[in-house]
Amino acid sequence: MSILFSNPPWWEGKVSRGLFRKKRWRRGVRAGSRWPFTYLGRCTPDNSRAHDYIPYPFFLGYATTYAAKEIGSDNVYFRDSIALSESYESFYRYLDEISKKIQYFVIESATPSWDHDYKLIKEIKKKYPKLKIIVAGPISTADYKWDENIVHAVLKGEYEKNIMKVLNGQSGLIHHDLLTKDEMNNAPFPYYDDKIFDKYFDGNPIPMNTLHPQAHIWSSRGCPFKCIFCVWPAAMTGNDPDGDGKRSVRQYTPEYIESFVKELTGKYKFKAIYFDDDTFNIGNRHTEKMSEIMSQFNIPWFAMCRADTSKKETWKKMADSGCKGVKIGIESGSQVVVDKIVNKHLDLKYAQEVVSHIRSLDMSVHGTFTYGLPGETKENMIETKKFIHSTDFSTVQESGTAEIEGTPLHALNNAESLTAYPGANIDANYDRQIDGGKKWQSLVKDLQDN
Repeated sequence: MSILFSNPPWWEGKVSRGLFRKKRWRRGVRAGSRWPFTYLGRCTPDNSRAHDYIPYPFFLGYATTYAAKEIGSDNVYFRDSIALSESYESFYRYLDEISKKIQYFVIESATPSWDHDYKLIKEIKKKYPKLKIIVAGPISTADYKWDENIVHAVLKGEYEKNIMKVLNGQSGLIHHDLLTKDEMNNAPFPYYDDKIFDKYFDGNPIPMNTLHPQAHIWSSRGCPFKCIFCVWPAAMTGNDPDGDGKRSVRQYTPEYIESFVKELTGKYKFKAIYFDDDTFNIGNRHTEKMSEIMSQFNIPWFAMCRADTSKKETWKKMADSGCKGVKIGIESGSQVVVDKIVNKHLDLKYAQEVVSHIRSLDMSVHGTFTYGLPGETKENMIETKKFIHSTDFSTVQESGTAEIEGTPLHALNNAESLTAYPGANIDANYDRQIDGGKKWQSLVKDLQDN
């Protein structure tokens, strides 16, 4: 009984770009990204180049070592073709080599990549008919009639335990079965491939763009907040597609994180640590404990945070322990949009104050914003532009809002309204784009003119 955990290639061909119309490859990221999307990369298939955005595939990596602990590492394979910048030809050569060794093939997918991935799945099944294909990721929430002749099993939510159910004989649609906090803290560290551990890269917050290799890790799973577009808390670390249920947070113990960082900095010599939690700084106690641990390693570190869940003294402790920058999700510069459409309930004036405070501690702040929400007007988007210009961000990220299955944003299409999102409505102005990168391209020129 052997299994391959795969993050297959995702290329969309060459696109002309720039003054001299130079053609560049459009590539996609899926596993490891909360909002899978495509972008114009710097590399070409089979020719990787540093500094393309490539997130670590967390769920895939944790499931790999979890399965290896249960059935033996000799029976478990891992292939991250996105990190390898691998061509389809190279990917199939690899499958040719190991197809006789494996019985199960796992792919994590979501709405933006699904049309591409399902075509690939059918090709794989045709070429290797004995392979039992397992689909995981947010696409598992889709209301599809899954073809059992092609897809052996569909796993909802994080899938360590559900993988083992399939290996023990189950098939079909398997519902959420999350690790308990104790199980999570007793599980192995996620998988790192000696050949590609240094391929994962995120350029923000600065100066992380200058630090390589960088390790992307979690200190927790889940988020209690219910932003309308957010995928993982709704579909992966919880089961709350309408945004009206309870969402939990499970935090790793200080002992687990200390041992994990010790291995990352010792065995792999990572130059930076990025805590890519849904919300790293939930609770001052946890944040301070993580800061205490990181102070032992004398290594720059970074984190995904929220502006209003830490005391100002806690930001100072982060800075003193080596934190050089944070990402903060603001989402919109319109308070109405933040409260009534996104359901984030973040005081924007306070957020500006916190950004200035963090900058005063010699930490960078990367603000993230999204445009094209249901019910959002052009005037609201212009408010966001003005908010960005009046706030002391080091860098910002602006993207189009992607509609991904498993989220309240997707659920809104099947309901006239959602209680938690009173300002959100589907009208003629709303673009149901599933790729945030492409949606932003359609919005950006109109906004730049203003």
